[in-house]
Amino acid sequence: MRIKRITTRSAGLSGLLFPIVAGATPAQLSAGDTAWMLTASVLVLLMTLPGLALFYAGMVRAKNALSVLMQCFAICCLASVIWALWGYSIAFGNSGMANAVWGGFEYIFMHGIAIDSLSGTIPKTVDVVFQLTFAVITPALIVGAFAERMKFSAMLWFIALWITVVYAPIAHWVWGGGFLDHIGVQDFAGGTVVHINAGVAGLVAALVLGKRKGYPKTMMRPHNMAYTLIGASLLWVGWFGFNAGSAYSAGPIAGMAMLVTQYATAAAALTWMFMEWAHHGKPSVLGICTGAVAGLVAITPASGYVAPMGALVIGIGGSFSAYYAVTVLKARAGYDDSLDAFGVHAVAGIVGALLTGIFSAQALDGTGQSVDGGIGLQFGVQIAGVAVAIAYDAIVTFILLKVLDALIGLRVSAEEETAGLDLSLHDETAYDL
Repeated sequence: MRIKRITTRSAGLSGLLFPIVAGATPAQLSAGDTAWMLTASVLVLLMTLPGLALFYAGMVRAKNALSVLMQCFAICCLASVIWALWGYSIAFGNSGMANAVWGGFEYIFMHGIAIDSLSGTIPKTVDVVFQLTFAVITPALIVGAFAERMKFSAMLWFIALWITVVYAPIAHWVWGGGFLDHIGVQDFAGGTVVHINAGVAGLVAALVLGKRKGYPKTMMRPHNMAYTLIGASLLWVGWFGFNAGSAYSAGPIAGMAMLVTQYATAAAALTWMFMEWAHHGKPSVLGICTGAVAGLVAITPASGYVAPMGALVIGIGGSFSAYYAVTVLKARAGYDDSLDAFGVHAVAGIVGALLTGIFSAQALDGTGQSVDGGIGLQFGVQIAGVAVAIAYDAIVTFILLKVLDALIGLRVSAEEETAGLDLSLHDETAYDL
């Protein structure tokens, strides 16, 4: 009997592990799955507002804290509107003439998203809002790379265009039935689509904008580590929706994804803490928080595919690589990635994506690989997926930024940067100084 596998994220990633017989009765609405996915959607939104907003705001100087909060809040609103008008359709539609590349206009202006429409065992509306939360946090992550120096108007234009021509197409390639999905790339919850994507775009933005005034000679210490710790804690909690929610069901895959997320994050946080302790003599709050985020990033692509011991290795590997990128690579290369969006999200995301190809193997207690041929072939497929995403993202992001710079300018004036973006762009301050 012929077996059909559901391979698109929109249809439910549980289909990767639980095939259905072709021609069988379609799945019916599950109240349990729906309740879990509603909860997961709220958790992922929590990651951006207030999680990421506070995490970033605490790491900038006091004169720029409000600007970072404003950017994250505005991106949430902007991404939501774009998702309703065309973003979801490009990412998860099936009407494009070249469906391997983009989804077309099947769901443009939310056409066809009815109250009784189903996506697997959940309402289509819940699928739309769950995916929306990913489209919100991905561009918000980029803020960390250009914090303290980009015009607010330029940021809005850049993010709107980037979601349309970078995020949505790559989401389709990996999760929406596109060509990376078809070759067997494993990305359970967004290592490539979210973290590598955002981190690479952040690096390009940092290079195009140039360094902050005075960097690296002027000390630019984080102004409020309490904000950063609270933000990191909210990210950690919200990430269970990010990873376990990507199972698209309240079942065993969600349970394992939640378990390995906790293990990888804890191992990564401790790894960063001990490395920093050894190198600098004291462990810092910023260090353990950054390590935790690196672990969350690294386990994201693997969370539905690996076992607990594999998760520990992935968490440690992601933290170690991100630590090197943040403390060594950035200084040697000389780029100003303000809050280490590239060093943490792209680097740990790459490590996680590649290690997924190893630890998803059944021989290592994983749930199985997407391609026949063993660990070597799956690892090669993972490399191909990462390389394609990086190349496309870097090239298109660079073009967008250069065009916007020529048309409206990207960077605030030297006087505005000195005064701080809170006052110069928003005529407000985070504190009554």
